[in-house]
Amino acid sequence: MEIRRALPQDIRELLHCLKMRSKYAVLLVFVISLVIIEKENNFISRVSDKLKQSPQALAEANSTEVSPAPAENGSLASLQELDAAFSQLRSHLYNITLQLAGDGDPGPRRHVLLMATTRTGSSFVGEFFNQQGSIFYLFEPLWHVEKTVTFLPGGASAVGSALVYRDVLKQLLLCDLYILENFISPAPEGHLTPFLFRRGSSHSLCEEPVCTPSTKKVFEKYYCKNRRCGPLNITLAAEACRRKQHVALKTVRIRQLEFLQPLVEDPRLDLRIIQLVRDPRAVLASRMVAFSGKYETWKKWASEGEAPLREEEVQRLRGNCESIRVSAELGLRRPGWLRGRYMLVRYEDVARAPLQKAREMYRFAGLPLTPQVEEWIGKNTQAPRDSNGVYSTCKNSSEQFDKWRFSMPFKLAQVVQDACAPAMQLFGYKLASSPAALANRSFSLLEEAQPAWVT
Repeated sequence: MEIRRALPQDIRELLHCLKMRSKYAVLLVFVISLVIIEKENNFISRVSDKLKQSPQALAEANSTEVSPAPAENGSLASLQELDAAFSQLRSHLYNITLQLAGDGDPGPRRHVLLMATTRTGSSFVGEFFNQQGSIFYLFEPLWHVEKTVTFLPGGASAVGSALVYRDVLKQLLLCDLYILENFISPAPEGHLTPFLFRRGSSHSLCEEPVCTPSTKKVFEKYYCKNRRCGPLNITLAAEACRRKQHVALKTVRIRQLEFLQPLVEDPRLDLRIIQLVRDPRAVLASRMVAFSGKYETWKKWASEGEAPLREEEVQRLRGNCESIRVSAELGLRRPGWLRGRYMLVRYEDVARAPLQKAREMYRFAGLPLTPQVEEWIGKNTQAPRDSNGVYSTCKNSSEQFDKWRFSMPFKLAQVVQDACAPAMQLFGYKLASSPAALANRSFSLLEEAQPAWVT
């Protein structure tokens, strides 16, 4: 009983010391660990003496009923098991000390939202947070909401969709992953599902203990990339989320920044919002490749000029640009509720200097940039020229970001410039006045980024 009472107090003292950051604090922690171990060894010696002298007296001291006295061999066996347990404790404390000596104080819990639209490089930038081991990262969980709940564009329906997205997002940031069970189809059974969208794009969902043994004859629509795992156990995923120090989420389905004010002001969250934007001409060029069937009219008009470009198509493009611009202008105005919690990032700047921009984003979020993240960035931004898969996050980023200029017809670029001029001006994207200017590599279509974009 004395052992059980003493150990938690010592451990609390140990954890208190572990929060000190200097190398002297780490040394002190190690010394305290040794003191604890020595103290427990002394307890073992005293208990051993008592058991050898009067095992029955010890039994009476720990129970109101008299039980048969244990045999001496049984007492010694129990002591050997206890000694082995403390040996494991000593090894465990030593490993913790070494780990904390390298990692330092993880700091307060942060929540990061990467807010973007499709084909802006958000999957690539999201990996900056996915590669950090202390971050629980989710890739497009709101996809399930969009597929399950139908909203008509514009008006009250647009507001309704934004509110649903916001409420689901709040629960996810709080590690309530059960909220997704209302939207995943087919519905999970016993909190198990093989249908979580792009599960393999989240390291946290593909590592132990979330990665359970694979199950035969179970169809895995979304599976882990580098290891075989069974259907996703949402309970284990929620527990893993709570164990991680920070939470990050990437979504292309939230565009109205003003709807996120309740999340920013929620005392349970420490939310940092990174809005990622890209040249709308490049976005359209990428969407015409990735979502070819949806842009047949655009492609025919650009190449042949036969089918007229429908006005609703242009209006949709204009509406997308305007929603992005309105949110960015709100963030850059620095309202009190958003001050220090909003950052505007251009994909082109990330592509040209990925490590520098990663450091800036981590500094803004108040997170440590680990060597693992730096290593991933180095490996995945210097890929061969032919690494240009539609959904690939492994590319030669400095060469890829303006590749669209040399394949987009000028009249198509003109349509985008006319529809998105206000947003392009805000984000520092220059207009091309001629086909020659568009295809001239020496003519930069990008102005310098503004320091005020970090608010």
